Amino acid sequence: METHKRIELAFLWHMHQPDYRDKSGMMQMPWVFLHAIKDYYDMPWMLSKFTSLKASFNVTPPLIEQLGLYSKPLENDYFLSLWYKEPAELSTEERAWLVRLCKSANFETMIKPNPYYTQLFYQEHLSDSEIVDLEILYLLAWCGPYLRLHSSTIQSLLKYRHYSSRDKKELFDILIEFVAGILPFYAQLQKSGQISISTTPYNHPILPLLIDMENVRNANPHSTPPSNAISLYDDAREQIARAVALYRETFGSAPVGFWPAEGSVDEASVELYKEFGIRWIATDEMILFKSLDTKERSVLYRPYRRKGLAVYFRDHFLSDLFGFEYRYKAPSQAVAHFITSLESIAAQEGREPKTVFVILDGENAWEYYHSNGYAFFMHMYEELSNLEWCSLIDMDTLSRRDAIENLPFLASGSWINGDFNTWSNHPQKNRAWELIFETKKDYLQHEEYIDPANKEEIRSHFLAAECSDWFWWYGDDHSTEFAEEFDELFRGHLISIYRLMDRDVPIWLLEPIVECGERAPFLMPIHNIISPHLKRGSSDFFDWLGSGVIYEDRIFSAMDRQRGPVSRLYFGYDRHHIYVAFHGEIEKLHDKMLVISSREFEWSFRLDVEGVYHAYGSYSLRIENRIELSIERSVFGSESMPSLLFEFRDEERIIQTLPGYGSLEIDLEQDFTNNWFI
Repeated sequence: METHKRIELAFLWHMHQPDYRDKSGMMQMPWVFLHAIKDYYDMPWMLSKFTSLKASFNVTPPLIEQLGLYSKPLENDYFLSLWYKEPAELSTEERAWLVRLCKSANFETMIKPNPYYTQLFYQEHLSDSEIVDLEILYLLAWCGPYLRLHSSTIQSLLKYRHYSSRDKKELFDILIEFVAGILPFYAQLQKSGQISISTTPYNHPILPLLIDMENVRNANPHSTPPSNAISLYDDAREQIARAVALYRETFGSAPVGFWPAEGSVDEASVELYKEFGIRWIATDEMILFKSLDTKERSVLYRPYRRKGLAVYFRDHFLSDLFGFEYRYKAPSQAVAHFITSLESIAAQEGREPKTVFVILDGENAWEYYHSNGYAFFMHMYEELSNLEWCSLIDMDTLSRRDAIENLPFLASGSWINGDFNTWSNHPQKNRAWELIFETKKDYLQHEEYIDPANKEEIRSHFLAAECSDWFWWYGDDHSTEFAEEFDELFRGHLISIYRLMDRDVPIWLLEPIVECGERAPFLMPIHNIISPHLKRGSSDFFDWLGSGVIYEDRIFSAMDRQRGPVSRLYFGYDRHHIYVAFHGEIEKLHDKMLVISSREFEWSFRLDVEGVYHAYGSYSLRIENRIELSIERSVFGSESMPSLLFEFRDEERIIQTLPGYGSLEIDLEQDFTNNWFI
């Protein structure tokens, strides 16, 4: 390419976990610890191997505080407190919860590579010794490249099939010591000048919604905000103040930049950031296009300044490639594609150099990559370090420049669709906000009668209840099998406020926002026996009436547009067969391999002929506007609940694994006597 065309590349890796602490202060979910041993150290460590490269890392206050709790892990992490015990010491409920969690790792990249872990994953009943094996395999699966390359103990454990309680305690000690070094390592790299560290308002709130809930409509006129909103401006200011104080305590200086939670911005929040001496914030390209009322991408590749505050706008397409697409490519292919994309941007007409902002989650995507993304990052950083026309810059350095273009207006919105609908505009999401507003009104009405000693704790509960993550999991746009636990943690903060006010807890706070059993809005169970006739030709609606449905497009986040061509999976059975149908962009699967596996067998078939019925012993298959499959029940022997996994593959990669959450278990002994269709 032409030597005068130059790119400045600014990475921002966002490290965040919600506050999992309940009223006792114990973390109820283990995700801080799990990502600590896999991502939080590994991401800056991989960059540090290339001293000529720079990047920025956003570390949120809830993550900072919860990492600090691992100085006393058994007192502060509920999962580890159970994991550390002998299985015989666990209650039936504790045992079931622990096993469920230890089977929650990503199946394709973390469970399936280990045959014994796969066996335990499918196994319904586990002995005490098998639970010890499962517990250790789970944490080993979460260990990232650094631990696998540098810990001889972990290298040895990875070779074992069975484990002892002594192995368990040794692994525990190694991991706890490792976690203690994460934040000092960030501080060391920042001091050396290789990284800059930014942060986020204290409890990761959607700050513009705290300031003015009308921002819901400002960002999207078709959206509906909660009905009883009041401004929580003072809380918004406090969220920034506490984040600045914690950052200073952790890293020894005031922060220069903020990644607003979920890239959420508006004009009023700019003034708040300036008040606290912040020099830059960042958000999504959609906000820039709305601010300038244009769709012309040439405006994107530069920093801007709004009222003296530098504002950076992420390249949404490039950032999403890291999060959702490059996982499916070989590292060399993914890196070549990324560099070609940078070349294309550099070649565009306009100002020099082009500044490209790649901003995304720095932890959750990598478990979908082989080797947790190690091969990909090593290859990418190596290639970038050799490019004369591309330089990596950190965002603190960029903010010190004088010549930054003025932005006349900053639109309201977030990094998802340029609006706030991910955290509002759904009955469950709005209900959560309404509970906060009602609790705040009660507090303000009775504030003068409250014990002053309790007011600081009450304030902390309000700030924690404003975390964006609660609203993320409400509604039907995102799914988690731990929805009820999140719901209880959210309402628990507001319940604690009433108890600290010495007032009765209102009945409306005791009612779940997520109904019991509403764990999987992506899954509709089987309602009746089905007997579709694959041999007859294309089946109709009534052939599959009563089948179960898995909505694959709901399992993963709304941004995961690269998940795969199959959007729905239908399943059911009759006396002699199990039936499965794949619905979606089926044309993308022509000439690909379908691999079906269960506890007992693996079978594969090339999808190379359309509109023809195929019979292969115990299996039959038809490919038309969708793929329909039948399997004789006899292949499962006497199993009452067979478990199936499906993979679509081409010669180089796995295109899609179904179901996306792990495996399809079909209960063949259901009673449909009272199920009627009209």
